[in-house]
Amino acid sequence: MNQDEYRKIVSGQRSDAAAAVCRIFLKAGTLGYGAAIHLRNLAYDKGAFKSHEVDAAVISVGNITAGGTGKTPLVIRLANYLQQRDVATSILTRGYKSGTRTDEPHVLAQSCPGVEVIVNPDRVGGAFEAIASYDAQVLIMDDGFQHRRLHRDLDILTVDATCPFGYGRLLPAGLLREPIEAIGRADAVVITRCDQVEPAQLQLVEAKLRQLKADMVITRSIHAAVCAKTEDGTAISIDDLKGKKIYAFCAIGNPQAFFDTISRLGGNIVGTARFNDHHHFDNDELAGIRQKAAASGADIILTTQKDWSRLAGVEMPAHKPTAAYLEIELKITAGEDRLKELIERVLTGKIRGD
Repeated sequence: MNQDEYRKIVSGQRSDAAAAVCRIFLKAGTLGYGAAIHLRNLAYDKGAFKSHEVDAAVISVGNITAGGTGKTPLVIRLANYLQQRDVATSILTRGYKSGTRTDEPHVLAQSCPGVEVIVNPDRVGGAFEAIASYDAQVLIMDDGFQHRRLHRDLDILTVDATCPFGYGRLLPAGLLREPIEAIGRADAVVITRCDQVEPAQLQLVEAKLRQLKADMVITRSIHAAVCAKTEDGTAISIDDLKGKKIYAFCAIGNPQAFFDTISRLGGNIVGTARFNDHHHFDNDELAGIRQKAAASGADIILTTQKDWSRLAGVEMPAHKPTAAYLEIELKITAGEDRLKELIERVLTGKIRGD
């Protein structure tokens, strides 16, 4: 079952008999998964499992649901903010498919000059490496909410406004990585893609978060498109994308959000291709995408920056349609001051030499 079909089943979009049977088996799988998560969290809460403290401030950026919620753009924004304050910063990421040019680590390194990106599935080991080798004062732990083995000083959750609570069910019957009550462990929530939902729906999301933790710091944000960039680094302005026929493809957790972004920018989507999250492309797949794009009359083939990084070693023929990726940055639209206050409070007394 591919990712797209899976989402249709767990969300209830598919109402056929086969989907109903699948949901029964998926709910059965939730029992074992839920029990394991409960016991693990209980072990940390009671001190049976130890969280390791290190000689640096640790800021965790994570989520409560599976799939893309905008963690990477937030990590980039935080890292660049700390760099501007002349704070030695490292990013801890587990990486994917070691031995290849990976997605998140490559994008992070490219977007955060001067920030060391430590790829290590063992976050505690990565933390010690960052401190010993790079004298890191602040560690930003990418996708760290469930990784409780490394003690953190600040827990920030990203919640996608278009699918905030994983259909209310744990994996595999829904998209929740933990019971929704786990949100109460977070110090702050950054709601992403706020421009993709109605104001009333956004208010309901915030109300639910307040219900789970009354003093939660809540920040609103959007994924703002900067430009599209081709293989040779040529920038295509957002205005120049308007009215263009675009064939879009991606391999991310929430592909529809990417396609909706293109439509809101004024692009005319003439075809799409979806692949499972973290998929690495080969020459045949790219050739097939290019053929379908040409057949649809597309002016541009457009993908995400993460997916572009996965094309390492794949031939990028120069003939049309032009291939490019959409450069996105996280833009905070409300609540930034309170989030910065939290960060500054954590840094006070934690940075060595202060």
